[in-house]
Amino acid sequence: MDSPSAPSSILLSLRGSPCGSSSTRSICLLSKQRLQPLPSSRTGRPLVVVDKLSPRRLEAGSLGWKGGLACRCSYDPGNELPGPPAPPPPPDEGQAVDEWPVLGRWDVPWEWPTVSLTMVACAVSSLVTGKIGQLVLEYVGYQAGDASIDEKAGVLFLEQFNVTAVTIGVIFGITNTFRPFSDDIFRYDFKEPFKLQNGWLLWAGIGLFFALISIALAGAVMTALNGETTQRETDSLVLLLPLIGSSNISTACLLGITGVLAPILEETVFRGFLMVSLTMWFSTPVSVLITAVVFAFAHLTPGELPQLFVLGVALGFSYSQTRNLLTPITIHAVWNSGVILLLTFLQLQGFDIKELLQAS
Repeated sequence: MDSPSAPSSILLSLRGSPCGSSSTRSICLLSKQRLQPLPSSRTGRPLVVVDKLSPRRLEAGSLGWKGGLACRCSYDPGNELPGPPAPPPPPDEGQAVDEWPVLGRWDVPWEWPTVSLTMVACAVSSLVTGKIGQLVLEYVGYQAGDASIDEKAGVLFLEQFNVTAVTIGVIFGITNTFRPFSDDIFRYDFKEPFKLQNGWLLWAGIGLFFALISIALAGAVMTALNGETTQRETDSLVLLLPLIGSSNISTACLLGITGVLAPILEETVFRGFLMVSLTMWFSTPVSVLITAVVFAFAHLTPGELPQLFVLGVALGFSYSQTRNLLTPITIHAVWNSGVILLLTFLQLQGFDIKELLQAS
């Protein structure tokens, strides 16, 4: 006798009989009650499990058939063929928030020859573009000695715009040959600015806060070690002093140069390309430090090397957290623009900006 837990067995007879429309024939299971047709593998799942199948002569009148193929089957509605595997459960939201990307590396598709070629191409294209710009100005009769402050500011803006456009074009022209690559490479995304994990504006504010504190400490340490303030006759701010606060046009041009064009160019080159590429060989923190050193020396201002290095570290870690170039660009832009606006305000108040810069 079957166990109580086993499905009940019935003796059935198989024979060809029409099921459904007259144009379609399939094998049906017939008993005292009509069961569901035996479905094909394409259209359904079998609900009848055949235990034994053997030719057998049935007793006349036992089940209303004169003959056929007898089989012992068990009917179990829960005994269905397994369907497709269930999708994996969604990740735990609490666990996803805890996965901070600041230490993660990028999936970089190019190798070291491309890195070297691109950095050299950026430097050469910047120099060549500047030289071509000077030749064009000479050809049109521009004389810097005879130009007004506003004209000088406009020329500086156009030169910086050309250098930025050409250099970024060189980077994208080389790296685009490796597309498609990861979405977090050269990413400029304005979405979700205040998201805790990677909001670009939120982390720009955090990075700027730590950059201000770190730069102030670095300046204090350098002053304590040197015993006196270093001379800054060749620093960029000193060279721009004639343009600061002279007119609204010159101030707007300076803000466009230092607050828009320079941050876009430098962050795309140093953080967006160089730092990301270094993560192929080094950990992300080490790549941040190496890039900060290169970033500091590239400004050719020895008196500002410690401050520029600290700023580069803050820019690198902020970018590593968000994987969005808008974060370091915003920090860089606010820093440069804040300095220009502050100096302009002090100039209008009658302060000696050069003396203040030497004291800082």
